[in-house]
Formats: sequence, structure tokens, C-alpha cells
Amino acid sequence: MAKVTFLGHAGAAVDAGAFQLLVDPWFAPAGAFLGAWHQYPRNDHLDLAGLLDADWVAVSHEHLDHFDPWVLNQLSARTRILIPHYPGPAFRERMMAAAGGRNVIELTPWEKFPLDNRGSWITAIPELSPMCHDAAFLVFADGRGFLHANDARLTAAQARRAKHLVGGRLDLMAVQTSQASWHPICYHYGPDEMTKISMDKRVSKLRAVQRLVRQTAPELAAPYAGPPCFLDAEVDHHNRTLAQEDGAFCDPEAATAWLREHLPKQSWQSFKPGDSIDLDTGAVDRDPVSAEFSFTDRDEYLKRYAADRAAAIAEALTPYPEPDSGLFDRFAAHFAYLGGLSDYFLRQIAMVVRFDVTGPNGGVWDVDFSPDGLAVSEASPDVRPHYRITTAGRWVDGVIAGRIAWEDLLLSFRVSLSRDPDVYNDYLVGLLKHANAPALQAVEVYENERDESERITVACDGVSYDIQRYCPHAGEDLSVGAIVRDGRIQCLAHNFAFDLATGECVNARAANLDARRV
Repeated sequence: MAKVTFLGHAGAAVDAGAFQLLVDPWFAPAGAFLGAWHQYPRNDHLDLAGLLDADWVAVSHEHLDHFDPWVLNQLSARTRILIPHYPGPAFRERMMAAAGGRNVIELTPWEKFPLDNRGSWITAIPELSPMCHDAAFLVFADGRGFLHANDARLTAAQARRAKHLVGGRLDLMAVQTSQASWHPICYHYGPDEMTKISMDKRVSKLRAVQRLVRQTAPELAAPYAGPPCFLDAEVDHHNRTLAQEDGAFCDPEAATAWLREHLPKQSWQSFKPGDSIDLDTGAVDRDPVSAEFSFTDRDEYLKRYAADRAAAIAEALTPYPEPDSGLFDRFAAHFAYLGGLSDYFLRQIAMVVRFDVTGPNGGVWDVDFSPDGLAVSEASPDVRPHYRITTAGRWVDGVIAGRIAWEDLLLSFRVSLSRDPDVYNDYLVGLLKHANAPALQAVEVYENERDESERITVACDGVSYDIQRYCPHAGEDLSVGAIVRDGRIQCLAHNFAFDLATGECVNARAANLDARRV
């Protein structure tokens, strides 16, 4: 018998005859990302003592709403930790530091790793592009198949391959539908534009899930993995994104309703913390505490929740004091190091980023990512930055000191940003996110050596175009994972859009699509 219990956010427990496996458990009372994100609905009523005596814990990637050092510190000493193998060392090193001497095992992508001596196994399925260090877990437990996609944006081909690996039947597929990112909510947009961009991203994400599940056809699909809520006063205004009808971040119930309408022949269910499903019978057991929670009645709930978590949030922020007068020098040295990691990334970024560092010993500083090298200087009124990032010096100093990663700071939403022109630069985020030479080198090799020989023909406005089959950004199969309209093809995996006449990416800094008019 195999049973899956949902632990809140992306967490799940798989109970089989011979083992218990936890996937991405997140329970930290301080939440994640500088105390900004919190489990929604809360999951602190679950029996942690029983859960944390697990045989295995699988952690998909280093985002702190999946990789929870607070949980890892309380695991049984016998618990073994499973992580995907990524090209760079950052996740492995962070996990080793947090594991407290517990056995950490890296999973080779697509290889079956045994969980017992009865034929059960797990494998990791990373996203195709090494720019994205996210992975799904495919679990085969007591003859039942469970694909937990976590935050990984799998291609349709990957999901179909996963289904084939478990014998052609996926009993359960959990898919992320919330897409909680710093764009657009941390950007300077007017109310109307913010609403439009938020809804466009929300619907695009749901369409991507619809397409993936339609191609995979699991026995049951479950929208899952977020969204978080925001309890600290600096960020609690972002709770407006949780609105069921038009919020940027889609909760599982709203996602389930939309997906049932748009893919009615597929079986869908939404789950809350403590809910479980028997994969043999399909029987669902609802958690009585979570059953009292409603996504539509959140104001008083969040007020009480914030009061309960106030002390834990304050404690989470204590390691970040105001910086001393040497902050600019440390900032310049930090970016000089980053600039030396990859000439390829400097050529792709090729712009000025202005950092408006607020608070004591801050300033306004320009980082010029030039193909000829990186330079840091005081901001000049004669320079027009392409990106502007505003945040407090205490957070910047924490990044420089290694207490938090750049991506963790961005995900904390304790920043504000603007772009001119309003075009996403994936390479800037990639450099800040990975910050190590092996990971950046893997991206360069992937982008320069991928096979673009497979072609498809698409038609738009009465014109046919011969294009490469796979998206130049992250390898999605455009024959099944894209929308063609208004002279463009939009990849649903990451929303990159390409002009069919020129091949140019129109909404991000990315390699061009090889497109030719027929």
C-alpha cells in the first residue's frame, strides 16, 4: 500500500510498506526568505515528531521554501537525504552544511535509486536548461507512480518519459500553479498595468499546467506548491496577490477550478496540509484542522497568523545588522568576483544595473556589465541604467557575507525594481543566482552545443514559418508547448516570446529563435 500525505506548500510524505519518504518538507516557524514567506495555509498542527523520523528526505532545490534547514536539523540521525545532481556545487554545499553529518546522496538524473528491497525507487528529473536548477521527483512506491513536479517546469516530453518509466500509469501528479516570483509585484507599474501583467502571468502559468497535464494524462492531477502568504509588516501588502479571482499567485482551489473547466476530462483534486490519498484505492482522507481553513476568508486569519509568528520573524532578522562604512568597498569586490566568473554571461548581460542601497552607509551604485569587463562606480546622472534594484544595505551586506543568496533576497520581496526597457534579462538573474563558474559554464555549453536541426512549421496570420522545434531558452518542445498569435510564438514553459519574422526574443534577453518564412 502507498499513501501520499500533503504537508503544505510543496511538502509531501510517501508512506509505503517498507519506508517513509518526505519530499520538500517546509515547517520553519520563521518562514523563508528573511522571514517574508510563510506556509499558507499554516501547517504547524501536523505531527512533526512522527514525520521527522522518516527513512528518506528528498529536497528538490535550494529555494528556502523547499530546502528547510530548520527541518533538517530535527531529522533522525538515520534519515538519508536525497538531492538532484546539478552542474554547480552551490546546492550540494548548502545541503552538506545543513545536514549535520547525515548521509547526503546526489541522484543522477533519470537513474532509479532504490528506496527498499521490494522494487520501490525514486529518480530526479531536472529542467532541461542548466540555467534552471529545479527538479521534479518521480517516486515508484509499492507499484504506484507519483510525479511530484515541485517548481520544475518540465517539458511534455519529460513528463511522458516519466510516465513510461513507471509502466505507463501515473497514479498522482502534483504540479505547481502559483508561480510566486518577484515580477511583477516588486516592480514599479501603475495599478492597471500591474493587474494586466499579473493576470497574464497567472493565466499563462495555468495554460502551461493544462498543456503539461493533457500531454501526460495522470490518473489524478493536484495543483500544489504554494502560494505563500506574507506576515511581516514590510511585505504584508503583497497579500493582495492572493485574491482568488485576479491575484498574481493562484491558490490550489482556484487553480483546480480553472483547470477543471479547461480540461474537464482530467481528474483533479486540491489538497491542504494533512490531507492524504491512498494510491491503491483513490480514497481521500481530509485533515480536520485544515478543513476549517478557507482561501476566501483570509484577513482575520492572516492577522492572527502574523501575531503568532512575530517573534520568530524578528529572530530571523537578527543576523542582519546595519552595515559599517566599508559596504561600498565590499560591494565592489563582490561584483568584481562575479564579473570574473564568465565572459559569456558578461556578453549576454551587456547593460548597467543601478543599485539603490538604502539605510546607513548605503548609496547609489552602478554595476556596468560590459563585454569588456565589469566596473563598479558611484551612480552618474549621465548614465541611464537598464535595471534598477532598490533594497536595504543590511540585506546587501548579508548577501556579500554569504548569509543569504541574491536569489533569496529577490524572493524575499524586500526589494523594488524597474527596467528600462521593460525586458527581462535571464543572464543577469542567472549570474546572481548561480555565482559559481561550473554552473555558468554548464549554461554556456548547453546554449552553444544544443542540436537545432529538428524543425517544425507554424502558421500565423496566413504566413507559414519554418522554425527550430525546441525553444532556444530552455528547450521546451514548441510543437506542443507554445501559443502562436499576433506574429509571435510564445513558449509556455517560461513565457519567452519570439517574433516569427525576425526570430528575436521580444520580452527577454535570450538567444534568437531560428525562424524562416516559408
